[in-house]
Amino acid sequence: MSDATEATLINNLLHNFPMKGKVEWIGVRPGRREAVSVIEFVTVCSEKGLIGDHFNGRPGAKRMVTLIQQEHIAVVEAILRKDSIDPALLRRNIVVSGINLLALKSQRFMIGTAVFEGTGPCPPCSRMEENLGPGGYNAMRGHGGLNATVIESGTFRAGDTLEVVHQQSG
Repeated sequence: MSDATEATLINNLLHNFPMKGKVEWIGVRPGRREAVSVIEFVTVCSEKGLIGDHFNGRPGAKRMVTLIQQEHIAVVEAILRKDSIDPALLRRNIVVSGINLLALKSQRFMIGTAVFEGTGPCPPCSRMEENLGPGGYNAMRGHGGLNATVIESGTFRAGDTLEVVHQQSG
């Protein structure tokens, strides 16, 4: 196989998302170090992020919204030998199941009527040790989820799907 053919194959694989994710949980943080509020429905603004979240108001920021995989929460639970972890303790906005979030880096995706773009991994913060107990920070390393920016305003709710938006080249 030629290098060009291999590059085309890899590029096609990087943009192949036959699966959809599902929003399992939504939370907003009204203020720094305040408790996360669990919500069922959220409005998303391209200039502010999730309405009601304290990161609200930073247009174009790479971390307007944070997502984490439900499957990775199960991994962290296993590492910490916990039966369950409340997603609010993880300080992320959206818990999604059924899709590899890290594969969404530099990809556009839609949840409800809002469009996002994955900007990169969301590493754990020092609060994980406080929230999850000894070893919480290291348990979250590699499992912290994805940062995203908002491309188009909209709304979504728990139970909605996350679907990759295929961009037109042109």
